[in-house]
Amino acid sequence: MKLRYNYRLYPDAPQRESLARTFGCVRAVWNDALARRKAAWKTNRSRIGGVELQKICITAAKRTPQREWLGEVSPVPLQQSLRDLDVAYKNFFESVNGKRRGPRMGLPVFKSRHDHRQSARFNTNAFKLRDHGTLYLAKIGEVEVRWSRELPAAPSSVTIIKDAGGRYFASFVIELDDDAHQLPQVDTDTGIDLGLTHYAVTSAGEKIANPRWLRRRERKLKKLQRALSRKQKGSANRTKARIKLARQHGRVADARRDFLHQTSTTIIRENQAVAVEGLAVRGLARGMLAKSVNDASWGAFLRLLEGKAARYGRAFIRIDRWYPSSRLCPCCGWQVGKLPLDVREWDCPSCGEHHDHDIAAALNILAEGIRLRSPNDVAAGLADTRNDCEGQVRPGTAIPTLAPPETSTAQAA
Repeated sequence: MKLRYNYRLYPDAPQRESLARTFGCVRAVWNDALARRKAAWKTNRSRIGGVELQKICITAAKRTPQREWLGEVSPVPLQQSLRDLDVAYKNFFESVNGKRRGPRMGLPVFKSRHDHRQSARFNTNAFKLRDHGTLYLAKIGEVEVRWSRELPAAPSSVTIIKDAGGRYFASFVIELDDDAHQLPQVDTDTGIDLGLTHYAVTSAGEKIANPRWLRRRERKLKKLQRALSRKQKGSANRTKARIKLARQHGRVADARRDFLHQTSTTIIRENQAVAVEGLAVRGLARGMLAKSVNDASWGAFLRLLEGKAARYGRAFIRIDRWYPSSRLCPCCGWQVGKLPLDVREWDCPSCGEHHDHDIAAALNILAEGIRLRSPNDVAAGLADTRNDCEGQVRPGTAIPTLAPPETSTAQAA
């Protein structure tokens, strides 16, 4: 299992210049190699391998007047750039052939010097962790690191990143055994219903508030954006305004990331199995609530839950998005008609139970997750809906599927 550990870097002025030179050389090698691969394919449908590209774009290029400045930086990040290009092409071809799951990958594109996020990757031959806590990088020197936690093992590589706000980070890759972080088993399972009023509601009745990170800083962001738009393009004042705006966006992203990590870790540690509803986040992010959906970052939260469940030995169950979790009675399995979004509470016309909209959905998600995990088991105290075909599954007198409006809805929260 490979994990990433990120730390803040504080290079001095000469080191920032060396890092900027390294970023530029990495970008130039990437663009040169990509241009040669495109030209070879266009000419005679041939492919140039990584070893040949290394000889052309690094070794031979250093001897030319146009690229002699490539010798001023460590060759390791330049070689890693070519390996990254090979991986990008591999991902593209596997995506086209259907071997790669997920969204379709596009062809690699040229890197721009105007991109405010730059990176360079060093392997074990080009970096070393000093005993006094600094990070040595080849041809750059010892850089100060803010160690927020200890590394669990020796890193195999480190990626130096400069973000749009001018901050520097070191991202270490650590390889650990799959059972290195197994947690002791617990007897609790949970179902989670995601939303915007409350970020998450668990089947135990806990409601996690939605922090709304972007909304909180919206006034400040608007002010900085207006100040940026007034600056003349290409001026030093525009660069300063752009950095101020980027740092404010960075604070929003940092707060969101911290919340997602803490919440997902707490849920995984306290539960043996976690069931969630699969959401079409991309589709929701193009609707009327696009800003709120993007601010909530449900996709990142689900990926963190799934990854940490695999890391800590927990079960992660994703429920089909078409499962009617919010329209089923968790007590008897009765399915009501479509409820408006402003109806947050309702009464079951079959058993008479009063339900909170979100808690009932979380309970149904938990029941479905247990059924998918163990088909012969049914969640204790919850309805078994495996044979539900939009009708009553409990033995007894048949009742119409759609309840009268005055009984199916209650007061909105």
